[in-house]
Amino acid sequence: MADDPRLRDHSPDLWRADLGDMQRRLLSSAVRCFAANGFHATTTRDIAECVGLSPAALYVHFPSKELVLFEIIRAGHEQVLTYVRDPGILALENSADRLRAIVSAYTRWHARHHVTARVCQMELNGLTAEHYGEIVELRHQTNGFFRGAVARGVADGSFARVDVKRVTRAMLSLSIDLVRWYRLDGSDSPEQLGEFYAELALKLVTPSRGTAGG
Repeated sequence: MADDPRLRDHSPDLWRADLGDMQRRLLSSAVRCFAANGFHATTTRDIAECVGLSPAALYVHFPSKELVLFEIIRAGHEQVLTYVRDPGILALENSADRLRAIVSAYTRWHARHHVTARVCQMELNGLTAEHYGEIVELRHQTNGFFRGAVARGVADGSFARVDVKRVTRAMLSLSIDLVRWYRLDGSDSPEQLGEFYAELALKLVTPSRGTAGG
């Protein structure tokens, strides 16, 4: 499975530094299994065998399969939020430049980590109610950050008077949907896709001719 080009990405870079080497290897195995087969269809044997362990050995490192899933989904949501809140992006004063940078970064992150991102989007129903609630809070923070960037441009006249909530949802959906089909060995690099989607996002908020600033 590790050799499948559809499952190659930079997900192993996401795991917490305080985790042990075997825990990180198990997460890298699990995220590929979950992305390929789904959480419920993946067994502990599937995850453990990819790193040369017996099925029972997984429980030495993680108390349950659900906690493996939670660690993956939490890491993905926390890391992408940190990525788009980069100080360099926040320092941009021009609303269009800031929104362009946010959408480009968000898209690049999802392309580089498309395997983890797919699990983050498709396997939420495998979480316990408590863990699901924690992830929903992180998603609210991300949504709020995007809405703030759009609302800022509407308020200062840089953007058209759009429905901020709907436009934000469209921008997020555009970047997230790539996890269904993206491959790092495809025709578009994460950087190219980021720039393309950023330009599309700006078109959603660009005032029509004759209405700019008004």
